[in-house]
Amino acid sequence: MNIRLHANATTTPKTRAYIQSSDKSIRALADELGVSVSTVRHWRNSDTIHDGSHTRKNLLATLSPAQEAIVIELRRTLLLPLDDLLAVVHEFIHPDLSRSALDRCLRRNGVSRLADLRPAEPCDAIKAKPFKADEPGFIHIDYKYLPQMPDESRRRYLFVAIDRATRWVHVEIKTSKSAQAARAFLKAVRAKAPFRIRQLLTDNDKAFTDRLQSKQRAPSGEHVFDKLCAEAGIEHRLTPVRRPQTNGMVERFNGRISDVLASHRFDSQEALETTLKRYCHLYNHHIPQRALNHRTPIQAMKDWQTTHPQLFIRQVRNHTGPDKYRTDYAEI
Repeated sequence: MNIRLHANATTTPKTRAYIQSSDKSIRALADELGVSVSTVRHWRNSDTIHDGSHTRKNLLATLSPAQEAIVIELRRTLLLPLDDLLAVVHEFIHPDLSRSALDRCLRRNGVSRLADLRPAEPCDAIKAKPFKADEPGFIHIDYKYLPQMPDESRRRYLFVAIDRATRWVHVEIKTSKSAQAARAFLKAVRAKAPFRIRQLLTDNDKAFTDRLQSKQRAPSGEHVFDKLCAEAGIEHRLTPVRRPQTNGMVERFNGRISDVLASHRFDSQEALETTLKRYCHLYNHHIPQRALNHRTPIQAMKDWQTTHPQLFIRQVRNHTGPDKYRTDYAEI
């Protein structure tokens, strides 16, 4: 006979059977058996002499079937890591879902390993090398085309800057991809970044350089973007020709933006701009990055400022409120 008995139980099945069959009062049985009155009362009113399971019947903060289906589809289509997916779920689906509950949901539906969901790569595929560790102040810049909205007469462009060390991102939407637009974007990045920008990397687009417009295949230094870099004391590096993977850090972030654009429907340029700004905020403040030891870019930036304050020109400050890692930059 299998007996279910908890390790700290004060009664045995034999004692419980005696309690249920006895005509003595509850107090008398408690004194006789050396147990509490509540224990005697519990087993006298019970239909069994075995301990039941203490596992909770209803788990808190669980997803409904419809919500679970959405989460699984997001996992399969966007291939989001667990922490990224949790941030999206908290923002749009279930604000109280725990990380462990989301992990159980993915395991239950057979989508817990991203490696199983990604298409197999060719054997001769070029492996991407990790970026060299660097200090804050080395930024990658690029732009991507945005879809044209119904209320727009022409398409716009999203300029993106990402810091190599902290993965901090700044984005702005421009109406053109000209050198003047690139120059204005760099000025905005310098105004927003709390650290000194020492180096930046771009591709060979004419918005950033005139390298491919001369016979020598070398920048003249007269490009408006190069002039701003020289004035600010910034070393402007260029990727090798036809090697976009050299600027892969910003390309990967652009891939994230493409996933956001593919998973939303926008009726106006204002809706598109609001969504992109909101995602950039989530990326900087709420989405932990595996490359940052599962810290957010803002957390990584604060840690760098604690250990290397000489790299910063502004204080990174966190404030309490609706946004957990909302950051303002104040002049030191």
